[in-house]
Amino acid sequence: MKWIMVVLLALFVGVGGFLLQPSPVDSRAWDAPAAPAMTGKLAANQVLQQAELLAQGQVYGPEDTAVDAAGRVYSGTQDGKIIRVWPDGRVETWLTTGGRPLGMVFDQQGNLIVADAWKGLLSIDPRGKVEVLTREAHGLPFRFTDDVAIAPDGRIYFSDASSRFHQPDYRLDLLEMRPHGRLLRYEPVSGRTELVMGGLHFANGVAVSPQGDYVLVNETWKYRILRYWLKGRKAGQSEVFVDNLPGFPDNLAVDSEGRYWVAFPTLRNRQVDTLHRYPWLKELVARLPESLQPAPEDYGLVLVFDGRGELLASLHDPEGTHLQEITSVNPHDGFLYFGSLHNDRIGRLPVTAVPGLETAKND
Repeated sequence: MKWIMVVLLALFVGVGGFLLQPSPVDSRAWDAPAAPAMTGKLAANQVLQQAELLAQGQVYGPEDTAVDAAGRVYSGTQDGKIIRVWPDGRVETWLTTGGRPLGMVFDQQGNLIVADAWKGLLSIDPRGKVEVLTREAHGLPFRFTDDVAIAPDGRIYFSDASSRFHQPDYRLDLLEMRPHGRLLRYEPVSGRTELVMGGLHFANGVAVSPQGDYVLVNETWKYRILRYWLKGRKAGQSEVFVDNLPGFPDNLAVDSEGRYWVAFPTLRNRQVDTLHRYPWLKELVARLPESLQPAPEDYGLVLVFDGRGELLASLHDPEGTHLQEITSVNPHDGFLYFGSLHNDRIGRLPVTAVPGLETAKND
């Protein structure tokens, strides 16, 4: 009987301590819309399973990709490296940033512009010299520099996913469901960093239209893409470009035909959508070990939209055995390159392998 009392006392102390400890989040309620049906152009297929795999087993977490004029594929990994995959398949470590390289794109001078989650917005010249372009805007430091795109006029647009949580704590940002994200602009000539849009729920992928008249940004936690007008009668205004997506949109890219490619690390999660209605419950969940929190589903998904926000096609790996947790899709010279936050490979697929994809010019 004595040991039973000891066990009960231990349970009481343990549960009491769990309930009394402060939550790492100050959660807000949100009523998520019903997820769209995976039918029609959203219906599952096996297109992503056709992708060629680059650097398989030789990289970990190639979150985004960029291809240089020599055909070398660049990517940033979990341990802070930027690797290069040569056309012959050889993989080499180019350099280490000391942070976590995420979104990346080459500028017109051949510099690799990198959104590093810890270091800020970087410029790396062809010799591998790293320069920090900016670390803060309006006195607020970046805590989660995420994706980057360059406009036709040379200005750099990038996202700070969260001004409160660092990259390893992205789940806490989701549970808190407060607008900590920002879309920012860096002016290379003046060196100024400007706020374009604030109050975003995890500002993620960024793409500028081929004409430079608007910029798109993924608002991941709200399953949508926003458009901010840079020119024309709507200049300075924002609107929803695509709403109620079937998963969490990550990086975003535009091709030469004005089509927008969106990567999804996972599908919508019913548990998460239900939790959003109850802030107190989310604050309890945030105290749990990560292994006991809602987990992402193993799935590969990419969507492509035209300039009006109309869905053109979807690419799937329903089992997530070939490509999963896709965080980026970059079109280059007739191919699509797929990155992943935690996988050990980079995918490459000819654009012609996407069934039903029609040429769509950006409006």
